[in-house]
Amino acid sequence: MWLSWKLLLFLSLTGCLSDYSEAVPGVPTSYAAILRIKSGSSSLASFNSKSRPRLSSPPLGSVSSPGWRGATQHYHSPTNLYHFSETFKHDESVDYGPVFVQEPDDMIFPTDSEEKKVSLNCQARGNPTPTYRWLRNGTEIDIESDYRFSLIEGSLIISNPSEMKDSGQYQCLTTNMFGSILSREAVLQFAYLGNFSGRTRSAVSVREGQGVVLMCSPPLHSPEIIYSWVFNEFPSFVAEDSRRFISQETGNLYISKVQTSDVGSYICLVKNTVTNARVLSPPTPLTLRNDGVMGEYEPKIEVHFPYTVTAARGTTVKMECFALGNPVPTISWRKVNGHNPSKARLRKSQAVLEIPNVQLEDSGMYECKAENSRGRNVFRGQLQVYTYPHWVEKLNDTQLDSGELLRWECKATGKPRPTYRWLKNGVPLWPQSKIEMINGVLMIHSVNVSDAGMYQCLAENKYGTIYASAELKVLASAPTFPLNQMRKTIIVTKGQEVAIECKPEASPKPTITWKKGDKVLRENKRITILPHGSLRILNASKSDEGRYLCQGVNVFGSAEIVASLSVKEPTRIELTPKKIELTVGESIVLSCKAIHDSTMDVTFYWTLNGQPIDFEKEGGHFESIKAQASSADLMIRNILLMHAGRYGCRVQTAADTVSDETELLVRVPDPISGDMESAMAVELNPWVEYEFRVVATNKIGTGDPSAPSRVIRTNEAVPKTPPANVSGRSGRRHELVIAWEPVSEEFQSGEGFGYIVAFRPNGTRGWKEKMVTSSDASKFIYRDESVPPLTPFEVKVGVYNNKGDGPFSPIVVICSAEGEPTAAPIDVKATSLSVSEILVAWKHIKESLGRPQGFEVGYWKDMQQEEAAEKVKTEGNESSVLLTGLEGNTLYHLTVRAYNAAGYGPPSTAVHAATKKSPPSQAPGNIMWIQDGSHVSLGWEPVRPLANESDVMGYKVLFRQEGQSNSQVIETQKTSAVVLLPDVGVYIIEVCAVSEGGDGTASPQIRVPSFSGGKVTSAQSTLHVLSTSSSSITLLLALMVPSASW
Repeated sequence: MWLSWKLLLFLSLTGCLSDYSEAVPGVPTSYAAILRIKSGSSSLASFNSKSRPRLSSPPLGSVSSPGWRGATQHYHSPTNLYHFSETFKHDESVDYGPVFVQEPDDMIFPTDSEEKKVSLNCQARGNPTPTYRWLRNGTEIDIESDYRFSLIEGSLIISNPSEMKDSGQYQCLTTNMFGSILSREAVLQFAYLGNFSGRTRSAVSVREGQGVVLMCSPPLHSPEIIYSWVFNEFPSFVAEDSRRFISQETGNLYISKVQTSDVGSYICLVKNTVTNARVLSPPTPLTLRNDGVMGEYEPKIEVHFPYTVTAARGTTVKMECFALGNPVPTISWRKVNGHNPSKARLRKSQAVLEIPNVQLEDSGMYECKAENSRGRNVFRGQLQVYTYPHWVEKLNDTQLDSGELLRWECKATGKPRPTYRWLKNGVPLWPQSKIEMINGVLMIHSVNVSDAGMYQCLAENKYGTIYASAELKVLASAPTFPLNQMRKTIIVTKGQEVAIECKPEASPKPTITWKKGDKVLRENKRITILPHGSLRILNASKSDEGRYLCQGVNVFGSAEIVASLSVKEPTRIELTPKKIELTVGESIVLSCKAIHDSTMDVTFYWTLNGQPIDFEKEGGHFESIKAQASSADLMIRNILLMHAGRYGCRVQTAADTVSDETELLVRVPDPISGDMESAMAVELNPWVEYEFRVVATNKIGTGDPSAPSRVIRTNEAVPKTPPANVSGRSGRRHELVIAWEPVSEEFQSGEGFGYIVAFRPNGTRGWKEKMVTSSDASKFIYRDESVPPLTPFEVKVGVYNNKGDGPFSPIVVICSAEGEPTAAPIDVKATSLSVSEILVAWKHIKESLGRPQGFEVGYWKDMQQEEAAEKVKTEGNESSVLLTGLEGNTLYHLTVRAYNAAGYGPPSTAVHAATKKSPPSQAPGNIMWIQDGSHVSLGWEPVRPLANESDVMGYKVLFRQEGQSNSQVIETQKTSAVVLLPDVGVYIIEVCAVSEGGDGTASPQIRVPSFSGGKVTSAQSTLHVLSTSSSSITLLLALMVPSASW
């Protein structure tokens, strides 16, 4: 119960923060993700952040702040939204590092508050439960040594707070066994308002018509104060107009032209915006001199905004401008080299230019002009609009194998452009030999367990700092296989693709080796070891049968699994008869025969119009008869009109499934006596065209049917058949896609046929109905921007025509579309395999919206533009594709993007791979061999590749018995080899070079007979030469002919 209450409180708090964020535009939102690292937290070093200035009298041209609604208030600061792995962060059985639920906010504490406590909130979740520490101005607070400090569930309570001791920047540091994270800074300030000096103020004496400035000289205060002036006695306040102006920047009272009515006593009144406390200044008398009236003079701008005004985007800017002069000057404003913003307002007789919700485009030079009949005066200043940092790309938890590369990138926008810093376990992270930090990118080469921990990226400019957190987990373990991959038997048919899974769990990633029997399996165009370790065999044949072993090895150990592959002949099916036309009441037997591998069992399934036949519910009309092991019959007794349709037989074996269909047409009999010349057909479908034939019959048999009658259409009626198979389809985000099988024309019952699509959110009342006027329509799309992805709707589809509305289909629940994929594939890798092949592999972020139906790989040559890219698509959850038919020795650029029915997701970052150079075109020359019984010793000249060909890595000797297609292979790095011919017969031998680009040109074939029985003596040995020259015969003899054992 406590946990539920706690979660509810957090959700409510988050909602409030979201509302507040919308109310104050331009203030950034920061995000936190989780980085999982398996190590203890390191000791905390001193961490000093940029300090924030204490509030005092604000400069001219200040920016308004949110209003204060109570005694103890919080300044609005960036709100953290938390991004973490939902798959395990909500599973309390899984351990994970700390995640902030609540971070401290800026606070202003009134010094005269009756509540003598300050509470700075901090709450985090994690497993194990995190502990908390606090820092003030970068130094850890020793809570045990000062009775004024206490911790309650992570929040810091300060009793009897003191401005001298306690003002400053505070941060919460939360820790568990996986590491530490540091909260954003929260500034604690104290609100107060001092008293004016009690010293008597001197009288100000001016001539009538002269301008005057009465100084307020406010007392010490924090934070902002509001100024007003009292004339003679409270509460008679000075009214501002074109002649009198009170500056909220200086607090002074400006009178552009003094009149006799202005003579009197003036008192400055200031009010604290947080505490609402007010104080009055001593009076300042204003008198008139008796030496005459002031003559007219040109305006003098006495108060104006600064030369540079800075403002946060989304706030309200107020710029002041007021002048003394006689006659009273008129104030006007303009934006130099542009128009005043349309939202701008003039206040206080045009002395204040106010721009609400200021944006970047409002920046520029502004001009204030004061003029009267004697002249004019102008002031210009620059408005600069800044933005707080805002996350564009955040961190995600990462789990790596020991030895892999960690690459994190955090991106933020802001003006000025943000800079980046990194923390590990709350402590600044510095570049080292294996640690690089460049423009928000952190790379750690060859990670190990000591690199695990909690990491944070800080994006900051002069106006604010935001934090993103993530957890790094580094794995180190020997290979193991899950139970579902252990020993198994795989049965396929010839020509099929075989996939034998081998995905050991290990860290670092194990090296995978495959064996067939006792021999290491070699890859070729048909047999491929995929990047994740599984084995793929294309176009399977009998020669592929056998025992396959997969072994995974890393520095910590090894493990292996075994699978047996059996290749069978593909199953064929014969369904008879192919097309039948029967009369109501007759019976028929459909026969289905399977021609299949005799070692496999077969199962038969019958369907009608694509739906399985339910033999229990069909009233005895259908009976399945298993005639023998390889065939089955379907008996249809006493056929009715409703039994017409497509009948299918599906045969399933352990290796494959095949099916076939036949069509059954049903006639309506009309038995009438022989002397009748007319009859009435009943129970026909409305609004359907019919034609009729008459067949004569007697006890001898049935004659030929008559010619068809003219076509006759029945009358219209209200439709009675609703659409079938109402379901959902993929669509774009915010779309509800409803699909159905259209009602065939014979059941539409009249003209004007259409559909009524009714839907409502699950659990609500009242249906929303939409008319679909096309009788062929099979889909309706409802779009609503307010509908979140995967929102369940109750849906039904009805029918109507000109005669009225028909029935609705049964209600089904359909979810709104996820939309197109939102995340680009990650960890895209391209591996060159040969002169014409590149293997592309990737990973997909499963937590992202828009589940993919497949992926599209685009690739283009280095000298081409991306628009010219060729594309290859995969389906399902494939995470790799082999690109073939590429040009040799060519650099290719490749991207991968996910797609579904709604469209394409964003492409991945481009990766690059170059195909291998072509294999050597020269065949091994001057081949010589000498035979000793079943042993053949071979030698040849080395192959010299051309400049544009791959280097020779070794040689292959291929040999097979004459008449067979499968060759055995011997690989060697020498220019000689010994071949054992095990059976009697003639063998074909070839030699070719091996290179990165593949196998080179093979030598001419050698035909060698193999003898049974004992060894051939040296006298019987014969040297054979297949050569274009004789220069190397002597060398071959020296190399190849052993001593007396021959």
